[in-house]
Amino acid sequence: MNGFVFQAFIYLLAAVVSVLVAKRLGLGSVLGYLIAGVLIGPVLHLVGNETEDLQHFAEFGVVMMLFLVGLELQPRALWEMRAKLLGLGGLQIVATAALVMAISMLLGQVWSVSLTVGFIFSLSSTAIVLQTLGEKGLLKSDGGQSSFSVLLFQDIAVIPMLALIPLLALPELSRLLQHTPAAGGHSTAGLLDGLAGWQVTIITIAAVAFVVVAGHYLSRPIFRIIAASKLREIFTAAALLLVIAIALLMTLVGLSPALGTFLAGVVLANSEFRHELESDIEPFKGLLLGLFFITVGASINFELLWAKLAIVVALTLGLMAVKIAVLLVLAHLFKLRGSDKWLFAMGLAQAGEFGFVLLSFTVQNAVLPQELAAVLLLVVALSMMLTPALFIVLDKLIMPRFDRQQAEDADDISEPAMVIIAGLGRFGQIINRVLLANGHKTVVLDYQADVVEGLRKFGVRSFFGDAGRPDLLHSAGLAGAKLLVVAIDDPDRSVEIVKHARRENPGLHIIARAFDRGHVYRLYQAGANDIVREVFDSSVRAAGYALAALGMHPYEVEKSKTVFVQQDRAGLRQLAPLWKEDVPVFNNPEYIAKAKEIAELLEAAMLGDRSALHDKTERGWTPPDVSAALEKG
Repeated sequence: MNGFVFQAFIYLLAAVVSVLVAKRLGLGSVLGYLIAGVLIGPVLHLVGNETEDLQHFAEFGVVMMLFLVGLELQPRALWEMRAKLLGLGGLQIVATAALVMAISMLLGQVWSVSLTVGFIFSLSSTAIVLQTLGEKGLLKSDGGQSSFSVLLFQDIAVIPMLALIPLLALPELSRLLQHTPAAGGHSTAGLLDGLAGWQVTIITIAAVAFVVVAGHYLSRPIFRIIAASKLREIFTAAALLLVIAIALLMTLVGLSPALGTFLAGVVLANSEFRHELESDIEPFKGLLLGLFFITVGASINFELLWAKLAIVVALTLGLMAVKIAVLLVLAHLFKLRGSDKWLFAMGLAQAGEFGFVLLSFTVQNAVLPQELAAVLLLVVALSMMLTPALFIVLDKLIMPRFDRQQAEDADDISEPAMVIIAGLGRFGQIINRVLLANGHKTVVLDYQADVVEGLRKFGVRSFFGDAGRPDLLHSAGLAGAKLLVVAIDDPDRSVEIVKHARRENPGLHIIARAFDRGHVYRLYQAGANDIVREVFDSSVRAAGYALAALGMHPYEVEKSKTVFVQQDRAGLRQLAPLWKEDVPVFNNPEYIAKAKEIAELLEAAMLGDRSALHDKTERGWTPPDVSAALEKG
């Protein structure tokens, strides 16, 4: 059997089995996909020559991924990244390409070939890095944001590379290609063929401007019309059409499709259809990215690899070492610390999927000999396959060590305060602003260096460091503090902070941020006084809007919300002693019985005699006398 259905069955079966096994072993989905490709390709020979064509199709997953990334990044946030985008990304391209070029020339290659190899190896894998960072929840960290900035600049840099590479053609290869059929690969034919330089520039700028203007002004009314049809499949088709149309336009004018769709995503980040677009595109992105990783594994030429094993392995390890060295220097220059520095350096150490495109393009344009390109193709693929393993080494061996070093590098707190706030994200910032506005001095601790440095510019006393470190908490004044606010979003670490603070200062008032009810119980048992669930208050407000929309009087809505909050908090205190961390609540009969009892009391209070909820002394809750008002009218 060799038909489409059989091939689809093989690819999907390999993906499902390998990824589930890899995830169970803690290896991550990307490595699972790559292993699946190796198994069905070079090992078992279940797939054949269609892999290369399928890879070109699967690369569209990268395009969709950048569209989704753009949807999460508002234009203001992109502008704030300009220093890292241009400085960090630009220096990484220049430094890596120059160093690889120098080494290549030392190995005997001519300058044009060496420069081309430098271009190819200066790029990293957007697909693998963003997928892995997203899975590990590291995309918002300093290292993750810096990695994203570099990857985005690399996508932009592919454009001038494609323009420059044909100028580096070797005369002897050009003569040979005149008598040889062109190698397969990505076609670069487009609207710009045969045009003058100034015409190319105008069309390119016009294409980018069209994407921005159309995304802002045309897409919304179109999506409103489609949404009014209430046909989900048409909205999904329209979302795919949007991405494909932009990718096609960018290809026709010689720009990166990934760059164009990213720009469209940024433009649509404030759209009311953002979440619908995201949910419609996400499944296709995931499948295509998985398919892309499988084709990378399946396309490895093991015959050539075994024949030139020492050379390929040496080049791969040498490339990754060079890129890590360059990235570490840049991380130091841009003040990335500890684990973020190593996440940035090791995460971007591989070659990227655009390397396949550029290698094919260089052979077509007589820049690299076919034999050299085949070896470099193996280096690109092997470096991508080693990346998930590199992340495992980073997680298990390197990051714990440098987390300790980062802890030692924390800021010295020379002036403790009576109020300590651990965490300066959206949650902690609001608390800190309210306290400062009311004249209270605070010491704020946060693990993100750029956030700390940025807030210092606004006069906020903030210090870099891990609030989970006992010595740092004591330097902040834990022993004599009156209040500790634990506002970090790491449940395990927040519980440890509360336990330590309660043990060291029994009279301390602790306010803690909780993720869910289970986290509430853990914090309660650890000794927190006030526990705030992340979405509880906003959910209660939304419930109030719902009651008002269903016709309940505004005063009764507010009173019902107040009673619900009071009953829920009382219930939590009754349930907390019965909750057991190692026993699911569905298997805890005492917890279930008490929860039912509390639910019945709450329902009786909410649906019973309204007068029981009403206090005549509270004039603000008293509804106006409608009948008296009507008589006067």
